[in-house]
Amino acid sequence: MASVPASILDAVGNTPLVPLRKVVPAHSARVLVKLEFANPTGSMKDRVAKAMVEAAERDGRLPRGGTVVEFTGGTTGVSLAFVCAAKGYPLELVFSDAFSDEKRLMMQAFGARVTDVKSVNHRITAALIREMVETARRMAEKPDHWFCNQLSNRDGAAGYHPLGEEIWRQTDGAVDAFVQSVGTAHSIHGTTEALWKHRSQIQIVAVEPSESAVLSGGATGAHQIEGIGIGYLPPLWDPKLVNEIRTVSTPDAQAMSRRLATEEGLFVGTSSGANVVAALEVARRLGPSATVVTLMVDSGLRYLSTDLFRTA
Repeated sequence: MASVPASILDAVGNTPLVPLRKVVPAHSARVLVKLEFANPTGSMKDRVAKAMVEAAERDGRLPRGGTVVEFTGGTTGVSLAFVCAAKGYPLELVFSDAFSDEKRLMMQAFGARVTDVKSVNHRITAALIREMVETARRMAEKPDHWFCNQLSNRDGAAGYHPLGEEIWRQTDGAVDAFVQSVGTAHSIHGTTEALWKHRSQIQIVAVEPSESAVLSGGATGAHQIEGIGIGYLPPLWDPKLVNEIRTVSTPDAQAMSRRLATEEGLFVGTSSGANVVAALEVARRLGPSATVVTLMVDSGLRYLSTDLFRTA
């Protein structure tokens, strides 16, 4: 008889890994995608939210009954709201109209209080992210408030060590490249650390918006790939943990998200589309004897109020 998890938090992780069948060109490497939308809230960020909150509990930064404070583009916010609801912590989130309404509604459904910072034309820019960070920092100055501060939180990468172990196990060690888009950089760094403990020759490919290619040394800019591309170098970005950086435009990422839905039956957000665009480029280069793994970061259900899936 299968064991029953002690709580909903124990349902985080151990997501399926499946092959792409139709969008991969001939003579390319096998491309496998990790279905992170199978986590409880529908995204990979359940992993990092749980890890950051539990680390703060252990060392006393988050006191019993304390309030968690964070800035968010919504995905981490939803996951923090889920974790805080399960553990009984009040949560204050700083959000923006640059991100989808579904994320706001989900955060509020879990009981979070949401404060807004207005964007310019619903676009994600470095100035917007910095204003959100500073707003959250000021809010967290109150007694018994803990500022999660995901961008500078060194507990974040460890939340993705299990993800790397799952990929290694599910592929029986037959993984040649891992491709992942960069927001905080926790997911790519944590997964890399786990994979490289097994085989340091695995190629790690970071993905960022071409409109704001700061990791590649380009200029900051505005884009509409939610969850990635903060417009400046993430504080914990470590180029030594990456072999290559690829850029993907917002239109190309959106187009791939739509193709994944209609051709592969994968209903995912724009950063997942960007991951696959880059993964296909890597797969073409490596050839049919190789295996490339990337992530389906979150569910397309979070983007129905945006233009992503509108056909008219």
